[in-house]
Amino acid sequence: MINIFSRYKFIFYFFNFVIIFLYLFPGSILGFFLYGDIKKQPQITPDFWISTNHLYAFLILSVVGFFTFNKIKQFKIISIYLILLSIILEFLHLVIPERSFQFSDLFGNLIGVVIVVIISFFLKKNEKY
Repeated sequence: MINIFSRYKFIFYFFNFVIIFLYLFPGSILGFFLYGDIKKQPQITPDFWISTNHLYAFLILSVVGFFTFNKIKQFKIISIYLILLSIILEFLHLVIPERSFQFSDLFGNLIGVVIVVIISFFLKKNEKY
C-alpha cells in the first residue's frame, strides 16, 4: 500500500488541491450540496476542544503525505509543509468572506498533523530493528 502512494504522487497532490479549495472557498461547498445552504457546515462528529472536521481532514492529508514521501530526507520537509499549510490555511480565514478564524479549527489542523508525525517518527525509528 505504501508503494502505491509513493509511485502515484498525484494522489497526494489531488488531496492537497481538494483541501486548499475547500478551505479557501467563501462558504461551504459541502453544505451547499448536502443542505442547500452555503452557510451551513456539515459536522461529522461533535466538537470538543478542537474541530473534529479539521482533525479528520488533516489526519487523512498527513497519512497520504507520509506514505507518499516516505524517505528520511523527505520526512522533515513533508512535516514542515503540513504544519505550515495547516496554520496558513486557517489564518487565511481572517480575510475570506463567509469564513472565520477559530482557534479550535487551528488546533484541529495541527493535532491532525502532529498525530501522524509522531506515529511516523516512531515507525521510522523502529523500522531498523
